[in-house]
Amino acid sequence: MSTFVQQDSIVRRIWGDSDVVLFIFAGSAAEFALNKAVDWLYFTGKLPSDPLGRLFSTVAYAHRIIFADTDTAHKAIDAMAAIHGAVEQNRGAKIPDWAYRDVLYMLIDYSIAAYEVLERKLTGDEKEEVYNVFFRMGSRMGLKELPPTYETWLPDRHAHMREDLVYNQYTPDLFLQYKKHLGVVRYHILLQVQAILAHGQVARLLKFKPGKAFGVLLSTYGKIRHLVIARWARALLLPPAYKDQIAALNK
Repeated sequence: MSTFVQQDSIVRRIWGDSDVVLFIFAGSAAEFALNKAVDWLYFTGKLPSDPLGRLFSTVAYAHRIIFADTDTAHKAIDAMAAIHGAVEQNRGAKIPDWAYRDVLYMLIDYSIAAYEVLERKLTGDEKEEVYNVFFRMGSRMGLKELPPTYETWLPDRHAHMREDLVYNQYTPDLFLQYKKHLGVVRYHILLQVQAILAHGQVARLLKFKPGKAFGVLLSTYGKIRHLVIARWARALLLPPAYKDQIAALNK
C-alpha cells in the first residue's frame, strides 16, 4: 500500500518530531491572529473558546495525513473539505480561496522555519519536497492558483502576507486567549519562539524583536533536546491538557 508521503521523506522527519511540530504551531498561532479571514474561526466559536485546541487540531490533522497511506490521507483531506463546506453553509457565505491558501502556506513556511531553527538548514531539494507534499494536499482540496514549485511559491507567499495579514480587532483578543490558556510563563516562551520564527509582515505587524538571551538558550536546547534532562524540562513546560497529544506526534 502506497503512503501519501514517502517513508524516508524529510517531511516525515520534520512532522515526526514533536518539538518541531510545536514550533510550527507557535508560528501559525501568531499568523492566525493577523489573518483577514480569522472571523471565520470566530464564527464557529471554537477559536476564542479554545484557541490552542483549534490551532492544534489543524496541525494534528496535517500530521495524520503525512503519516497515512494514500487512500486514508485522501479521505482525511476530503473530510476536512466537507467540514469547511458545512461551516460555509451555516454562515451562508463562501470561505475565500485565498484564505485556504493562507493556511496551507503557513504550514509550508513554518515547517521549514521550525526545522531550521531546531536542527539544520534544508537543501533546495528538501524545501521542494516540503512544498510538494502540501501542494498535493491543497490540490486534493480543490484549491486554485497554487504555484507549481517552491521557487515560484516564494513570491506568492510574500504577496499573501502583504495582502491578507492585518492587525485587526481579533488580534489582541487572540493573544489574550493564548495567555489565559497557557499561563504567564508558557505564554512568554510562546512569544519568544514566535519572534524567532516570524518574518516579513508578521514580524512587522506584531512588532516582534527576538531576544538575544532566548536565542542563545534555544540554540543550546537544540543541541541537547534529545537528552533525558531536556525531555524533563519539556514535560514541565507543556500544557498538561495536551501532553498525550503532543507525545503522540513523535514518530
